[in-house]
Amino acid sequence: MTGQRHTATESDRAFTEPVRLDLSDPDTLRQLWNLQRASYAVEARLINFDGIPALHETLEQLRASDESFLGIRDGLRLVGAVAWIRLPNDALDICRLVVHPLAHRRGVATALLDALDSIEPAELTVVSTGTSNLPAVELYRRRGFMPVGKREIAPGVTVTLLERKSTSAPQPLRSS
Repeated sequence: MTGQRHTATESDRAFTEPVRLDLSDPDTLRQLWNLQRASYAVEARLINFDGIPALHETLEQLRASDESFLGIRDGLRLVGAVAWIRLPNDALDICRLVVHPLAHRRGVATALLDALDSIEPAELTVVSTGTSNLPAVELYRRRGFMPVGKREIAPGVTVTLLERKSTSAPQPLRSS
C-alpha cells in the first residue's frame, strides 16, 4: 500500500435527476450560460466553425429565450442541459443539448433525453447538429433519429437535420 488515498474527482461525482431550470434565478442562468459556452466550444472545434449562435449568446439573450430547460447537476454545478420548444404542428424541437466536457461519455445527454421523452412525449421530434459533430449525430441515431437533410450555415459548414417519429402512435386496425 502506498499510503495514497483515492479522492473523488469532478468526473467521479454522481449526477442528480434532471430538473426544470428556472432562468429567472441568476445563479442558474449563469451556470447554464457557462455550461453552454464550454459545450459549444467543443462543438465549434469539431465542426471547425465558431459562429454557433449559442456560443456568443449574452446572459440577457439566454434569459429571454422562449425555450424550456431541463438540467442535471453533479451536486455542485450544472453539468448538462436540454432545451426545447413545441412547434405549431405540435412537433417537439430540441433546440440545445449541452454537456460539460468533464462530464462527456457519462450518460448525461442520455439521461436528459430520457427525461425529455418522459415529460414531453411527441409524435415527431426534430433536432439539428453540426454534421461533423459525429458524437452528437451518433447519439441521436442511437435514439431513433434519422437524418432528413442538411443545411449549409457557412461556407463548407453544414448541420444535419434529424427527426424521430414516435413508434407509440396508434396503428390502424386490420380487417380480418
